[in-house]
Amino acid sequence: MIHKNYIRIIKLAFPVILANASVPLLGLADTAAIGQTGAAVDLGAIALASLIFNFVYWGFGFLRMGTTGFISQAAGANDVDETHALLFRAVLLGTGIGILLIVFQQLIGETAINLLKASDEIKSLVRDYFYIRIWGAPATLITFTLLGALIGMGWTKHLLFVQLFLNGLNILLNVLFVVGYDLGVRGIALGTIIAEWSTLFFATYLLLKKMQLQDLSGRLQQLRLRILNKKKLIELFKVNGDIMIRTLALLCGFAWFANQGADFGDQILAANHVLLQFVSLSAFFLDGYAHVAEMLTGKAYGAKDRPYFIEQVRHSTILAGITALILAGSIYALSDLLIPLLSKDKHVQAIASAHSLYAAIYIALSFAAFQLDGIFIGVTKSVEMRNATLMALFIFISSALLLTSPYGNVGLWVSFIIYVFARAVMLGIYYPRILREMRNAVIT
Repeated sequence: MIHKNYIRIIKLAFPVILANASVPLLGLADTAAIGQTGAAVDLGAIALASLIFNFVYWGFGFLRMGTTGFISQAAGANDVDETHALLFRAVLLGTGIGILLIVFQQLIGETAINLLKASDEIKSLVRDYFYIRIWGAPATLITFTLLGALIGMGWTKHLLFVQLFLNGLNILLNVLFVVGYDLGVRGIALGTIIAEWSTLFFATYLLLKKMQLQDLSGRLQQLRLRILNKKKLIELFKVNGDIMIRTLALLCGFAWFANQGADFGDQILAANHVLLQFVSLSAFFLDGYAHVAEMLTGKAYGAKDRPYFIEQVRHSTILAGITALILAGSIYALSDLLIPLLSKDKHVQAIASAHSLYAAIYIALSFAAFQLDGIFIGVTKSVEMRNATLMALFIFISSALLLTSPYGNVGLWVSFIIYVFARAVMLGIYYPRILREMRNAVIT
């Protein structure tokens, strides 16, 4: 008989998986809209402009993760006042960063655009996109905090509603502005910021209703001193700063992998990119369990319930491990059918097929890093996350330098597998400390 907690975890994870899976649809719709009405330069501009925002927004992903950890702990401790104060504190931080991005848009935009290796025509279109879409930064970053609160409270269905609303509205507006009004790249940017601000209002409505915060101004007045508590604000900045460094280290790892692949030639670079799409696809599923781990372990940690904490870690990790093995086996078995869907180049197909086993091994092992990330986010052990990721990055680059020279792209993929395994091992070293801390908390 299946333990009822497994079913509960699957029910919580499934909306997150669907929400994650809806994200690529937006990119496909943007590409299709521009592809039907614009030239190759328009497609290139959208790809590079989106890359800039993906990099910036991913760097501020700590707004989602930090909020999840803190709120899940407050919810576990049944501290309603602190739960509300945390939400307001996180929104305040997201608003501040969003405003700073607008204030420094010229510096950010021109620096990023000048780093791009693109024609002047494409750079001009990237500027058109950037200086329109940047005005959606506050909405996007505040929404990050609201999504973090939804996950922290365990309201994953509402997370799905918000994500579907954002991507659905964005697709409709982009098609309207690009196909209907022929606004090109500017139309994509305009549709995106309207969708971002609309989503902020929609997510705010859902969250305030679920948290029973109808009297918002009154609640803000009641909690003003708690929201602006110096110690709590310093803790928030500290945790988020550590998570930001951890995220940038992850970005560096993937950038290193891509750059090393480029040194082997265009076809190997393209083949690696194809295989990374399968890695990204698996992440949609494994991230669902990691998000649930954030919420459940955070609540157990806040409630100082060590047995419940261990149970949630064990059950969510077993499900994530089974899912990772199924994904890895399926992708490897079907690789010769799936790879031609992503590339028509026969040489690229052959290279990707020859390296598909390594991508499958990476996927099979990656669940441990995902799960431990979720656990450490839930208990807001940000220093450990930062240190573990930096150590894993060092191990990855060191192994890549040793293995790529004699073994080429195979050596690079083996190093990439070592990287994701090292991320799990480095975090795993710290994991017993959490259990000891919880045991001591119960004793005292």
